Amino acid sequence: MTPRVAIALGDPAGIGPELALKAAADPRVLALCTPVLFGPAAAVAAHRAAAGLAVEVAVVAGPEHPAPPGRVALVDTGPADPPRLGVIAAEHGRAALAAAGAAIDAARAGHVVAVVACPQTEAAIHQAGIAFDGYPSFVARRTGIAAEDAFLMLCFDTTRIVHATLHVSLARAIALITQERLARVLAATDAALRRQGIAAPRIAVAGLNPHAGEAGAFGREEIETIAPAIVEAARAGIEAEGPFGADTMFHRPGYDAFVVMYHDQGHLAAKLMARNRTAGVTIGTPVVFSSVAHGSALDIAGRGEASAEAVVEAIRRVIGAGPC
Repeated sequence: MTPRVAIALGDPAGIGPELALKAAADPRVLALCTPVLFGPAAAVAAHRAAAGLAVEVAVVAGPEHPAPPGRVALVDTGPADPPRLGVIAAEHGRAALAAAGAAIDAARAGHVVAVVACPQTEAAIHQAGIAFDGYPSFVARRTGIAAEDAFLMLCFDTTRIVHATLHVSLARAIALITQERLARVLAATDAALRRQGIAAPRIAVAGLNPHAGEAGAFGREEIETIAPAIVEAARAGIEAEGPFGADTMFHRPGYDAFVVMYHDQGHLAAKLMARNRTAGVTIGTPVVFSSVAHGSALDIAGRGEASAEAVVEAIRRVIGAGPC
């Protein structure tokens, strides 16, 4: 018996259902786990037909129920109407979060060991009137912990990048960078690395300003906020160093993770170095949760052209076959 892993379909109008189907049939995935899909059955049918996918699916009553041999289990979270492929719509945003929420609940109940989420479309979620700033805070709220205690770790090859802030404006990200928040992200990063089997993790910390502020020439956040947080982490037994300029930090050898201050500092590096194969792992929450680091690609939905490599990589990470 292999462990059961939930795959949430993401935006039903994007490439998510196609990615889920392709990943669920991938021999590399099947060698590691038994995938269970979460999302609208109507979306699965629409994508199978549009993309010409031969993956056989069986709707099951709950995540604890196996699918017949040769089929992939699907927990139908609705809606019953097929999605409008390539269209941003409120119902698609609601469907994406309903699928992810049901998958998280299944993990909390012990029916699956981890959750991997296909890409959502934030515009569709916002159109539905739902406050949403990324999967990590959604996982936190769904599992009953404070949103500020969940963080995103991007993983590719042996590189791990943790974000102190995520889907907020740059002005808001700067306001959020406090010594208390950095203490939380450094503690969460250290704990996650230790759970991954690293006995004495080393963490590099980016500055906020160009060249990490150049000793105050370009801002004082490094002096007044980031450096004191690093010193405080050291007192707690966390080996963190910096702040370093974010443009050169990733070339520094010997670190197990890099902590960045805002979205683009980490995502630009990941998408340049590991395009379409980066897994996003939520840390600091009681559920093992990963997602892909690319979007829902509404422009190619239903064409059968999307690569499932990032979903496969995310599954490898949550099962433990990868270095994250």
